[in-house]
Amino acid sequence: MSRTPPAGRGDFRAWQRFTLRWADNDAYGHVNNTVYYQWFDSAVNAWLVAEGLLDIAAGDPIALVVETGCTFHAPLSFPGEVEVGLAVAGLGRSSVRYRIGVFDGGAKSAAAEGHFVHVAVDRATRRPVPWPVLWREKLNLLISL
Repeated sequence: MSRTPPAGRGDFRAWQRFTLRWADNDAYGHVNNTVYYQWFDSAVNAWLVAEGLLDIAAGDPIALVVETGCTFHAPLSFPGEVEVGLAVAGLGRSSVRYRIGVFDGGAKSAAAEGHFVHVAVDRATRRPVPWPVLWREKLNLLISL
């Protein structure tokens, strides 16, 4: 089975940096797969907060995760830092598919690549709603070519 080569830094539009912790390593001496999903969630939501889109306590709409996935290319381990790149792979009426790359500090190729799908929902009813204009404008800035 052939694999697609890892993404490069140019495939991503926004970045977050995370420091690896001792507790991130698993019994096999590398970062546990669950930690990657924490980075995905933190990178996406940190960007949303920084852009003034996500008001965790009172915002409406809210974005719920409906799908995630990850492909691993190379192991990571404590100590060190990772850089998590973010792009939008698809933007629908009420959904967005993020593309996420996890890079060992300074590496040119992703150690892991993931996707993360958010759906915009009404805070009270939890029913899908269209993205507000400001959300759509900001998300469009992350669309990868």
